[in-house]
Amino acid sequence: MRDWRGAMLMEVVLTILLCLDATAKAKCDTSLSTLYQQVSPSVVFISAVSVASMQPGERMGTIVGSGVIIDNTGLILTSSHVVFGYRAISVTLDNGYTTPAKLIGTDPILDVAVLRIPVPEAGLPKATLGDSDALQVGAEVVAIGNPMGLEQTLTRGVISGIDRLLSEFPLNLMLPLIQTDAAINPGNSGGPLVNRCGEVVGLTSALLVDAKNIGFAIPINVVKKVLPQLVQQGRVIRPWLGVSGKIIDKEVQDLLKLPLVDGFLVETIEPGSPAAKAGLHEGELLIAIAGEEFLFGGDIITAVNGKELDDAEKFAHFVRTLKVGDTVRLTLYYDGITRQVEFTLPERPILPGDVPPDGRRALAPLRSRRAPLQRQR
Repeated sequence: MRDWRGAMLMEVVLTILLCLDATAKAKCDTSLSTLYQQVSPSVVFISAVSVASMQPGERMGTIVGSGVIIDNTGLILTSSHVVFGYRAISVTLDNGYTTPAKLIGTDPILDVAVLRIPVPEAGLPKATLGDSDALQVGAEVVAIGNPMGLEQTLTRGVISGIDRLLSEFPLNLMLPLIQTDAAINPGNSGGPLVNRCGEVVGLTSALLVDAKNIGFAIPINVVKKVLPQLVQQGRVIRPWLGVSGKIIDKEVQDLLKLPLVDGFLVETIEPGSPAAKAGLHEGELLIAIAGEEFLFGGDIITAVNGKELDDAEKFAHFVRTLKVGDTVRLTLYYDGITRQVEFTLPERPILPGDVPPDGRRALAPLRSRRAPLQRQR
């Protein structure tokens, strides 16, 4: 009897799941025109003024980009590189209404910023934030924004890749980006990447220059995690260790046939960082192994607080658990000698390399310096 009841229960559960799945598919089969009408009212046009005091011939310019309203109180998400370091930020709504905007918080490292605008009497539309962790390669998406100053433009494509790790991003933070072939151009930055349910799954951020239809977006789940800090603190508070590099494992050691140890190879050290003050050594000898470049000659971090650091996952876990004020004890191997250093982690400041000048890297930000075209009201 129990087996019969169990089978019946399982059948009911499967039926419910199939119905829910069918309902979800029907819900997300919105036509593109309907989807555009649903989302575009929440997409805004952003302009800001750049001032270059050291360039008398081009002292002032206009930066334009996109953004998306996320709540009824006037909060707007956009890309940091559209507004960070600029003045006189203004926002134009879908209905043509233009208003000054206040910069609430920004993080150049993740390339996310939050603005706030006054709420007009008619209120504000808002977009729905989705789940970027649920994205799959091949899923259809649209980008809505203001490319090259052209207002409210929709482009269609698919998710070309997920968890793209691009070393060209500041600090090589291993930020997992969304890759899409939906056409995005300068001026799209900060605009939403939207799934067929009409939910924002990413913020368009950059494109790969000299390539066709290779664009990238910040996953919206990453944005959600830092949004409270951006609104409350005005910045993302993160600890500062000050090293970058790669894991050295037995496979690499066997290929090199050098007397090395397992651990994290320190390739570069940020000036003024705790690692620099503690006297860590950075790499000097560039060697390519199976198409991957390593900068050897620096310290190898073999353990942190007594725990071995012999694979990439352990190092990633170590970085994720760090907090400002933590005391860190590193075990280091250098030139055949093992030593230990200990220091307390301060808050990481914004560094010059976090905001690279235009054209200095293969990954180009999507802001535009073109004056916006005449808006039709």
